[in-house]
Amino acid sequence: MRFEVSSSELLKQLNIASGAISANPVLPIMEDYLFAVEDNVLTITSTNLETTIITKLDVTSDDNGIIAIPAKILLDTIKALPEQPVTISVDENNAVKILSAFGVYKLSGDSAEDFPNPPEEDDVETLSLSSKKIQKGITNTIFATSNDELRLAMTGVLIQIDFTKLHFVATDAHKLVKYTVGNLKTDIAKSLIIPKKGLTLVKNALSEECDVTISFNKANIFFSFGRTKIVCRLIDAKYPEYNAVIPVENPYEATINRKDFLNSLKRIAIYANKSTNQVILNLTEKSMTISAQDLDFSNEATEQLNCAFTGDTMTIGFNAKFLGEMLAVLEKDEIKLQLSTPSRAGIIVPIEEEPGEALLMLVMPVMMGN
Repeated sequence: MRFEVSSSELLKQLNIASGAISANPVLPIMEDYLFAVEDNVLTITSTNLETTIITKLDVTSDDNGIIAIPAKILLDTIKALPEQPVTISVDENNAVKILSAFGVYKLSGDSAEDFPNPPEEDDVETLSLSSKKIQKGITNTIFATSNDELRLAMTGVLIQIDFTKLHFVATDAHKLVKYTVGNLKTDIAKSLIIPKKGLTLVKNALSEECDVTISFNKANIFFSFGRTKIVCRLIDAKYPEYNAVIPVENPYEATINRKDFLNSLKRIAIYANKSTNQVILNLTEKSMTISAQDLDFSNEATEQLNCAFTGDTMTIGFNAKFLGEMLAVLEKDEIKLQLSTPSRAGIIVPIEEEPGEALLMLVMPVMMGN
């Protein structure tokens, strides 16, 4: 097998596929890329059994063939080359030779027979969504997933398809995010939980605007766009009934500039107790005072921000880290903080939303006495 390819085109696809290669794989062959050439198309496959990435590019070849090539040495070699055509050839002993304008690089390949087969798209249901909305859904939720392996469902993002709507939901019991995309035309009503690692790879691979075909069955979800397909094994667990924790009545509402709030939080959090990260918000009609103190070290800080607040004066405590994470991923300048009592969750929503979209972020309070 022998083919010629542009080094920069190859590098682009190798970078995408490298996301599914783990440092300590279950099988040694999973440290490799699977290269398959057929009719002048090179298909590159990588897998860690949780996530499989398949991506294609055009090459010039005079024959077909298949080989597994160690990923790290190949990727490092192609990265170190300036843009130029490279020729890759493989002999019957799986010896791989890379020919560039500078010289020759030889490495040992592995037999393709040992490489795991990618999951098949059997009995799938399918819908289409723009890459922009998928990226937004992932960005807005992935930070709110749990790291607690005992709560397996909460380590992933819930995708809930409800005929005309699709919800992305994530929670770790301290914070919860729900991002909704409307105006879907499907007859699907299903819930799936996707591991955050796989979703991070999908987000990173969606570099340009395009339509993404999403297919799924009981075991896997398939994201297909351009000449790339990313397959994620679903988390087999039941997601908690998250709607029950979202307070319905929130009569008090503060309108705040997001950047000012975030910057103020960053400064005040420096003075917060390191175990609770607690900051206190004191809301009055025209202003919000943000304060924190760490009694162990006699550290204390206070700032005041302009805000429009409807309702009685209220004092409520939050974890600055959780609040900051939420404000950091929001895109809009103005946000609303909706509250009911100091012991119930606060809700953050952007004032302006894109048509057909809705975003809700919930953060649990930190009790004042702590």
